[in-house]
Amino acid sequence: MYKLLISVALSASLSGCSSIDIDKDTWDVFGNIIPDSLEKLPFVYRPQIIQGNLVTQDNVNQLKPGMHKKQVQLIMGTALIQDIFHDNRWDYYYGMGIGHIELEKHLSLYFENDKLVRIVGDYQPLPPIEGEGAPTEPSTIITVPDWQPPHKTLFEEVVNMVGLEAENAEAAQKTMGTEAQKKAGEQIEAGNSETSN
Repeated sequence: MYKLLISVALSASLSGCSSIDIDKDTWDVFGNIIPDSLEKLPFVYRPQIIQGNLVTQDNVNQLKPGMHKKQVQLIMGTALIQDIFHDNRWDYYYGMGIGHIELEKHLSLYFENDKLVRIVGDYQPLPPIEGEGAPTEPSTIITVPDWQPPHKTLFEEVVNMVGLEAENAEAAQKTMGTEAQKKAGEQIEAGNSETSN
């Protein structure tokens, strides 16, 4: 009898779970809480993920317009995506990360008549520093001294923040200085008169 009651109660409670309607946005927010929190634990193994072709700037620098497809393949390796409908485009993808992909690089090479004509993506060929194709004239170096703003007193900075003109600020500073001197003199005289009494 108890087994029957337990099985009825269990089936009723489980059937109620299937009737809960959760939209996609709510599931995206709350459904990833446990996996995201588990990923941050120190004892959970997170493998390093490397996908695609390793594309480096050195490899891309070796590419020249007019190279044959076989020469490009020798330098870059076999393209990750070679579409049969677009034989004149090779796509290289490289993704790396720990636990999930954090760094992605894309490179697309376009060919006409089996010759390289265009490079599109995260890398572009850079001119060589020395040797053939390097700039013949050394670049001109222009030295610019560091600009230092004129030193301002705290009072001048406050006056500038308020928006008073510089002439009015100097006059105000002089009057404040004389007022401060008068107050200091009065305090000294008051102190001397108290000590004499």
